[in-house]
Amino acid sequence: MVLSDSRTSGGVPRRISAMDAVLAHLRDAIERGELTVGEKLPTEAELGKHFEVSRSVVREALRTLQALGLTVSRAGKGTYVAASGPDQNPIFGSYSARDLLEVRRHVEIPVAGYAASRRTQDDIDLLTHLIGKMEQEPDPTAWVALDTLFHISVAQASGNPVFRKIIEEIRDALARQSTFLNQLGDRRRQSDLEHRALVEAILDGSEGAAMQAMAAHLEHVEITLNAIVRPGTAHPPNEGEEIHE
Repeated sequence: MVLSDSRTSGGVPRRISAMDAVLAHLRDAIERGELTVGEKLPTEAELGKHFEVSRSVVREALRTLQALGLTVSRAGKGTYVAASGPDQNPIFGSYSARDLLEVRRHVEIPVAGYAASRRTQDDIDLLTHLIGKMEQEPDPTAWVALDTLFHISVAQASGNPVFRKIIEEIRDALARQSTFLNQLGDRRRQSDLEHRALVEAILDGSEGAAMQAMAAHLEHVEITLNAIVRPGTAHPPNEGEEIHE
């Protein structure tokens, strides 16, 4: 089974990536019972040889399976099937999706409002620079790093260093979640639009609009997560689709 590590090729519309294909194959095998709970998966090298992809592609697929709760990694022993269906509360590093969403709603929404009313010119310059880079960044890993820095910078613009510390504490989990959503929910383009709306509200000094933009962003995140772990029960919003609260 030969897969390409490339997502695009010279103007051809976006196609499934090698990681997506490996992940889909393994997830389907687990959910259909071909790989049973307790069974050990082949090694990264064996999977790479089977699918004819790099070990880094296999490693990303295995990480995503683990985030979904379908597998567990045992140090020195390998990766084992842990469940026949995805965990509805995926784990990202030290925190679950529910942990992150609860905290982010209570922290980042008011933070956006404070940022709109307290931002300095330096804050404006940085946020404008970051959103511009994110919209143009071709590399998925670099984009995730910019995404995390963007949220830290919004917290910094609030003028309260405690808020920045809180976001920095969860930065690894945010990065893992962002990667997960981009890989399985194709979130990146929509996320850029949501970030742009937030930046514009902060630049306008509109506390209410900034809070609303951040609330909409987090709601889109939750909808996409639900669509991934509960297929058929929710759908990620399309570009320009409004969320009614």
